[in-house]
Amino acid sequence: MNLANTNIVILLLVCVILHSCSSTKKLTQEENLIVKQSFVLNEEEVNQDPVLILSQTPENQKIFGIPFKLHLYNLSESNPEESFETWLNKKPKRAKRLNRWLSHKQVEQLKKYKVGFSNWIKKTGESPSLVNAEKIALTNSLFTQYYNNLGYFNTTSTATLAQVAPQKASIRYQVKTGPRFTLDSITNVAGSKDIDSIYKAYHSESILKQGNVFKVEDINAERERLINVFRNNGIFNFQQRSIRFKAFKDSLGIDTKIPLVIEIKNAQKRVQDTLIELPYKVQKIRSLSIYIENPEQDFSVYTDSINFNGIKIFSVGPLKYKPSVLVKGVQIIPDQPYSYQDRTTTYRFFNELQNFKYPTITYEAINKAPSFLDANVYLSPRERFSLGFDFDVSHSNIQDIGITLGSSVISRNVFRGAEILEFGIKSTVGSSRDVAEQKSTFFNLFEVGGNLLLRVPRLLAPQKIKTAFFEDINVKTNISLGISLQENIGLDRQSFTGNFEYQWKTKPTYTYTLKLADIEYVDNRAISNYFNVYRNSYDRLNNIARSLPGNNSPYLNEEGDLALPTGADLFINHVLDQRTTLTPEDNLYTSVSNINERKNRLTANNFIVGSSFSFTKNNQESIVDESFSQFRVKMEWVGNILNGLLNVTNTPKNSDGNRFIFNLAPTQYFKSEVSYIKHWEVGRERILAFRGFTGIALPYGNSNSIPFTRSYYAGGSNDNRAWKAYKLGPGSSSDINEFNEANFKIALNLEYRYPILGPLKGAFFIDAGNIWNINNNVPDLKQNLNDFRDLNQLAVGTGFGLRYDFDYFIFRLDTAFKTFDPSQAPENRWGSQIALRKAVFNVGINYPF
Repeated sequence: MNLANTNIVILLLVCVILHSCSSTKKLTQEENLIVKQSFVLNEEEVNQDPVLILSQTPENQKIFGIPFKLHLYNLSESNPEESFETWLNKKPKRAKRLNRWLSHKQVEQLKKYKVGFSNWIKKTGESPSLVNAEKIALTNSLFTQYYNNLGYFNTTSTATLAQVAPQKASIRYQVKTGPRFTLDSITNVAGSKDIDSIYKAYHSESILKQGNVFKVEDINAERERLINVFRNNGIFNFQQRSIRFKAFKDSLGIDTKIPLVIEIKNAQKRVQDTLIELPYKVQKIRSLSIYIENPEQDFSVYTDSINFNGIKIFSVGPLKYKPSVLVKGVQIIPDQPYSYQDRTTTYRFFNELQNFKYPTITYEAINKAPSFLDANVYLSPRERFSLGFDFDVSHSNIQDIGITLGSSVISRNVFRGAEILEFGIKSTVGSSRDVAEQKSTFFNLFEVGGNLLLRVPRLLAPQKIKTAFFEDINVKTNISLGISLQENIGLDRQSFTGNFEYQWKTKPTYTYTLKLADIEYVDNRAISNYFNVYRNSYDRLNNIARSLPGNNSPYLNEEGDLALPTGADLFINHVLDQRTTLTPEDNLYTSVSNINERKNRLTANNFIVGSSFSFTKNNQESIVDESFSQFRVKMEWVGNILNGLLNVTNTPKNSDGNRFIFNLAPTQYFKSEVSYIKHWEVGRERILAFRGFTGIALPYGNSNSIPFTRSYYAGGSNDNRAWKAYKLGPGSSSDINEFNEANFKIALNLEYRYPILGPLKGAFFIDAGNIWNINNNVPDLKQNLNDFRDLNQLAVGTGFGLRYDFDYFIFRLDTAFKTFDPSQAPENRWGSQIALRKAVFNVGINYPF
């Protein structure tokens, strides 16, 4: 019996054992377990409906038809402490013997362990769902109310019990809704003139329209709309309870049209034992004051103040911030009506500065001028400097083990404009057996990198650009510089990066990023180490060299393999110069040429100068919001300006006819990406998540291929999980390189997430996608997208996962199977890779999307 069959047999045995366990063993004779619940809506049985969430008599949760959590609950004991004492005293000498071997204190601890374990089982499991007349009546009431809220006011709900086995019952709910009611006339009664004028000014935006279906959801939405309208148009103390909706429904249920009256009453204030009415009045901002504390000084009063553009700024000691920076994002404007939205925007502005702790904004009524308010903003600066550390242990196909240490220093308010300067440094030492053969030290790999980032909370640009494009928009400027140096890692790459970008928002959900300058210089210093890193290329080249007849000794070492690096390079040169038996018509000659093309491409130094623009729409309100969507589009232009300057200045051309600088032909390409993420809440703690992504990078002008660092790859714990990172594609090729990459990518992911036991969650997922080359100087047709028919090479992976929620992060373990593998022969692509021994295991932190 093979391993797969053995696992199936074990799983079946476990299922049989659990199924044979009695789920009613702890029930009394009068109790009945609910084993099935069905729902019939207007004579039609429904399996999935939002109303079912309201049921107070659900079945116990099942996995593969077995109530695991119920069986787990039944393993617990009702009185574990008494059970332990009974066991301990069952034999006369047992307690004395245990106290002698251990101690009385340790025996008591054993009892605590037993009690704690039993309580954990009870808490983690699920108590039996029992037939209960009160819960059935409550469920009928909730079902009726649910459909009443949707406008079905003649709804009736009844429940029928059936005994299906001893102490097991089923419940069948039957709901009949009747006709749906609609809105008739809609009128309003306002308690004050100011409220009435505001209501009429925004009446056209009302959610409630005559003839619409009557829905409580729309009533609540209209209430929220009115509250926001009033609070954003000068009504400072508007109370939610002031709005009342009166629906005049036919008590006989014959007339299905409902007249609606919206009453907006005056505010109420208790004076001693009497409630008095206070008409709502529009209030304007008389003055705005900003108070800045100094946490390093203990002053009971503010010692310095200035007036900037009509805003008073108070500080403890000399003001350390430029006044223009503090008032830039303040939307609370004197002599304008009070607006809750302006308060929220101002609050968000100071939070995003990241220079202050949680700001406080208050409003004070003025007794002598009741139509005005004084606004106050209190700011407490954060510490000027902060220090952070980072530690990581990693493993890859280049290094057996790597240890990374990092540190960052943050300095706030660097130039008195609330700027933030961050300097980070990270160093890695690692070990590789390949290098260890030449050097005796264990840690023989080294990498160090540094990054300098300056964040400026305003637009750094000429005044004409500010006035023309960003007059009323709060723009941030980010400037960064980075360097990375490697030793004995891969090709010993040195890279230098620089970025200059703007970020701004036009709405809370809309984010724009414009990178004016995106610069990257890559210098590979150990090109001779190429075939040590990319072993697949070496193995293919070595097999070709060994297969050729004749004297190949100039290329081979003592073991009969291509010597590195000179033998491999010499063999390639001789093949391409036709100094071997291979000719351009031979397939092996083409293979050697392809290997050389890839080698030249991956070892080439790159000088990338470009710009990009991205737009993101994200309506997720908070990290706990599980029903949201996110759309992102990005466009990148690289090399146009630099190559234009080289052409204008008539810079010399290289042998390929391209302009060059620093002995490099600047990279030139266009890149575009689109991604979409959507989450649906389909039940309590049950989420259906989708992600779609496509991107393409097209070389032109000075380039005939995309640099490795700007290419796409497929596979990995956050992509198509049935393949390891870089191991999928391109196209229908069969993992021919260590790092498979291309310039066109499609990725689709669908994942269903559900609870299992407490913080342990589960998931089922389907991943689809692949990468291809388009005009990317790759001659192998299997790696190219030749026409739209090649889209049938989308690889499909399916699997399941476990996730454990540690509150601060989620640990994720996913198991995936290659369900459709385009690299296989057509008859073997579907299902031939589904086996436990061929599964791919992925470990990740937090959700993949």
